[in-house]
Amino acid sequence: MTLRTIKDIEIAGKKVFIRCDFNVPQDEFGNITDDRRIRSALATINYCVDHNCAVILASHNGRPKGEFDAKYTLAPIAKRLQTLLKRDVILSADVIGADAAGKSKALKSGEILLLENLRFEKGETKNDDEFAKKLADMAEIYINDAFGVSHRAHASVEAITNFFADDSKAAGFLLNKEINFFDRTLQHPTRPFIAVIGGSKVSGKLQALENLLQKVDKMIVGGGMAFTFLKALGEQVGDSLVEDELIPDALRIMDEAKKRNVKFYLPVDVVCAQSIDANAVTIYTTTKEIPFGWKGLDIGPATTRLFREALDGAQTILWNGPMGVFEIDKFAKGSFKISHRIAESHATKIVGGGDTADVVQRADDADEMTFISTGGGASLELLEGKILPGVKALEIKEEV
Repeated sequence: MTLRTIKDIEIAGKKVFIRCDFNVPQDEFGNITDDRRIRSALATINYCVDHNCAVILASHNGRPKGEFDAKYTLAPIAKRLQTLLKRDVILSADVIGADAAGKSKALKSGEILLLENLRFEKGETKNDDEFAKKLADMAEIYINDAFGVSHRAHASVEAITNFFADDSKAAGFLLNKEINFFDRTLQHPTRPFIAVIGGSKVSGKLQALENLLQKVDKMIVGGGMAFTFLKALGEQVGDSLVEDELIPDALRIMDEAKKRNVKFYLPVDVVCAQSIDANAVTIYTTTKEIPFGWKGLDIGPATTRLFREALDGAQTILWNGPMGVFEIDKFAKGSFKISHRIAESHATKIVGGGDTADVVQRADDADEMTFISTGGGASLELLEGKILPGVKALEIKEEV
């Protein structure tokens, strides 16, 4: 997949609309606790400023219900952007109202305007053409640099692209980097290629598992989703999370792995508790004898050693999904140890966004990873082999 990038179009001196993903975690007081997504957008913003563009930034934050909610204002993001860019950032009081329209019209070269939360307007999540047209009318150039929402058919991601000619819309540096990493890894991996897949449910990653089986040399499965596979093999999983309706799919996936000679690894022991609670009593047990009333919430020490050894010699590692309930310290050890092992590997190490990126950050391994995606859901859809709605319009079609 080849995208039309910001360097492929003429932007000098023009008014540019950049769809960013500033949906960052904040504490109860509204303070930003992780600005990784904001920092990731700086290259594209600075490139536009350096080319004397008037820059209009747009993003959502949280899930307001189509109306103003002070809890989700982008004011803290505007403040952080000013600090990082070392230049003024104007924040509009609305998205497409009189204030935003007036400020966008008056915007001069080198100035930056941040629109208020896109999801304060119902038309955003409805992919509304009328709302998209009003956004498009603010600028001459459209740049999508929001990988984290490019799997969403929303107005500022998909519908808006219909109002720009091909030579006036492109991918920003971050979006292009994300797509290239995943595309190159899946199409031309350096082998051995190992996928480490975790998370809670098989249903959320069924298509990704099926697609990856055609490309990897080994597949390591942990997290809550592993118990559906273990039960399919006849193991005693107690009250662990199981999707019984997907047991036939689990058997089919393991059978397909065997046919393709893909080595398929599952946990052999787990950390169990009777409840998902920081104060819960824990026990270690093999996956063959989890007591009734107890549930597996992290991989155990034997599994950690098994998975670490399976990763030896890898040249490409793709990790998507934690090994347990990492949000609680006593169930985070397995995820952290796998993170450390991947970080110390000499392989190309690609980390899916969302929870996996959070694990890597908490384990203090971020600097050792080759690439950490900014989008959990978007990266998962790429692993499923899908073309993202926000990317399709920016793809350069090959002439037949």
